[in-house]
Amino acid sequence: MSPADAPARPRLKTRYDAEVRAQLKDELHLTNIMQVPRLEKIVLNMGVGKATQQPSLLEGALRDLEQIAGQKPVVTKAKKSIAGFKLREGNSIGAKVTLRGDRMWEFFDRLVSLAIPRIRDFRGLDPDSFDGRGNYTFGITEQLIFPEIDYDRVDTTRGMDIVIVTTARTDAGGRALLTAFGFPFKREGQ
Repeated sequence: MSPADAPARPRLKTRYDAEVRAQLKDELHLTNIMQVPRLEKIVLNMGVGKATQQPSLLEGALRDLEQIAGQKPVVTKAKKSIAGFKLREGNSIGAKVTLRGDRMWEFFDRLVSLAIPRIRDFRGLDPDSFDGRGNYTFGITEQLIFPEIDYDRVDTTRGMDIVIVTTARTDAGGRALLTAFGFPFKREGQ
C-alpha cells in the first residue's frame, strides 16, 4: 500500500499532533509530552424506554445511531426488573456505540463544527459536567442536529447522551483539552 492509497488522517488528529499537544504541555506545566491529555474514546448512548411496549422505536433508534456514528450500535438490555416501569430483566431498552481511533476523531470534528452549532437557542455547554477524572458528559434532546439524519425518515425525536473520555487525570486537564479544540463551553455570566 503506497502513501497515496493510505486514508487521510482526520483533521483534528493532525491538528492535535502539530499544535495542540505542545500548547497543552506548556499550559498545564507538564514535564513529559506523554502526560498531555488526549481523547481516548467517545460513547454515544440512546435510551429508548418505550421500546418495551413498542419495539419499532428501538429499530428507529438503532438506524439513527448507526447513521450518526458510522458503525453498528449494540443493543443494551435491562439489568433488573422494575415493576413500576413495566420492565423485565433482559428487555431491550436502548442502544450504544463506542467510537475509537479515526472514527472518534471524525465524529468529534463533526460534533464540534456541524452538530452543536445547529442546536436551537444554544448558549453553550455546561463547563461543570466533568466527572472528576477529566471525562465530559452531556446530553442532546434531538438527533436532528446531525446532518446525516434524513428529516423525512424520522419517526420520533430522540435524545442521547455523549461521553467524551480523555486520558486527563483532572477536570482542568480535560477542560483544557476540549477548549483547545474549540469546544463551546458556556462563558461566565451567561
